[in-house]
Amino acid sequence: MKKLLIGAIVGGIILFMCQFLSWTVLDWHGSAYQYTDKQDTIMNFLNSQLNKDQQLHLPALPAGASSEQHEALLKSMDGKPWAIIQYHQSFKMNMGSNMVRGLIVDMLIVAFFCAIISRMNSLNFIAILISALFVGMIVFFNVPYTHHIWYQDFDLMGYFADCIVGWGLIGIWLGWLYGKKKSA
Repeated sequence: MKKLLIGAIVGGIILFMCQFLSWTVLDWHGSAYQYTDKQDTIMNFLNSQLNKDQQLHLPALPAGASSEQHEALLKSMDGKPWAIIQYHQSFKMNMGSNMVRGLIVDMLIVAFFCAIISRMNSLNFIAILISALFVGMIVFFNVPYTHHIWYQDFDLMGYFADCIVGWGLIGIWLGWLYGKKKSA
């Protein structure tokens, strides 16, 4: 239990710091959040048209549309522009609480991984490192890559680097922690 707690706390901090650096100093996700000098015009238009927090896929059909309507929409969209808009009526700066929540979640994720590896028969540095890299790839394929298949996200390689670097460092840390021999 002591190794699990130490592994989760330090591993969570490692994962959190990797995420922090990736989104700030390293700017691996900058391509997904580009600037336009038309932002004021766009925001004014959205504010005049939307009255609640929502995410929109344009063009789309209303709920309950028939399969024939969906098929017709897909044909009419082929080769034409489309957009995903995530609209919020009010920006709220919650940096402190968001960072605390993120760190707690990262520690919990690493605790789950520690619980899994602690049950491995062949517990050694390489096995733990490879297992961590596999988890990183599972994380990457499960959401960022699968989402990219459909919606062509602009920061796919940023997410790939997040998963490989973050989980690789967690694998190194936990490989060292769990791979140490117990002293007699």
